[in-house]
Amino acid sequence: MLIGLALSLPSHTTTPRTKAWRALKAMGAAVLRDGVYVLPAGLAHEGRLSEIASEVVQAGGAAELLSLHARDAEQSARFAALFDRREEFAPLVAQLQALLADDTFDAPAMERHLRRFRRQLEQITSIDFFPGEAQAQAVRALDACAAKLAAMVSPDEPRPIHKRITLLSRADYQDRLWATRARPWIDRLASAWLIARHIDTDARFLWLARPGDCPSDALGFDFDGAMFTHVDGLVTFETLLASFGLNNEALARLGAVIHYLDVGGIPVPEATGLAAILDGLRRREADDDQLLVAALPVFDALLQHFTTD
Repeated sequence: MLIGLALSLPSHTTTPRTKAWRALKAMGAAVLRDGVYVLPAGLAHEGRLSEIASEVVQAGGAAELLSLHARDAEQSARFAALFDRREEFAPLVAQLQALLADDTFDAPAMERHLRRFRRQLEQITSIDFFPGEAQAQAVRALDACAAKLAAMVSPDEPRPIHKRITLLSRADYQDRLWATRARPWIDRLASAWLIARHIDTDARFLWLARPGDCPSDALGFDFDGAMFTHVDGLVTFETLLASFGLNNEALARLGAVIHYLDVGGIPVPEATGLAAILDGLRRREADDDQLLVAALPVFDALLQHFTTD
């Protein structure tokens, strides 16, 4: 089912017309015919269209909200085709493929380009109401570029292993030394937060210059050979969730953010903001212990957001 907005404005009301058009475009509305805009039905879309309708009426125009039901599967397919985003994904895919093929960029430049392309992908995906191969192709291209960047800045990034995850008791993992690679980034910082807040509240952390420096009595995480690392399609944060039975919805949603930022995949709205905050903290804090201390309340706040959202 679709919800529609039919509107008309006097020809002299250029500013209200432009404002309404921009708002509808930003929402991803499709044009059914002149003056009739449609979106997939839902409370959020209905509320925003109602606001636009009120603004149109206040500007001296006329506006009506409509409900549209497809008569059959053929018409339903035509409605879905109105929201085809292939033309929007195509230039992004081309730019990502060019970035992947270009070896002249250093890591900081590559990271700047990736941040911009990730924002573009999130914007298009947010209005791609009937995702198909175009979105999947863009995600694959972004993932490939992210993997290239990871290889440049973190040659020790763990390779996924294939194994069955065994459920562990938190009681057996208290007051332990946990070790990971120095200058922690998304997955390592989030995993350290998860350990400190939800697994071992008396945890001590060791930041390794090289994975081979890990002491035999330490619990390693997020490097090849570590006890907790990438398993099949899971990043280390998600492996820890599964290993200790931490399966509430809020932690799972946070895991989706960490997964996207670490290895790519389906865009998550909160990802860009979290990455920007952690990047600022990482630039500010040269000491890894202080970096973790600064990052802890950031993850606390995001978990609270997911708990109450």
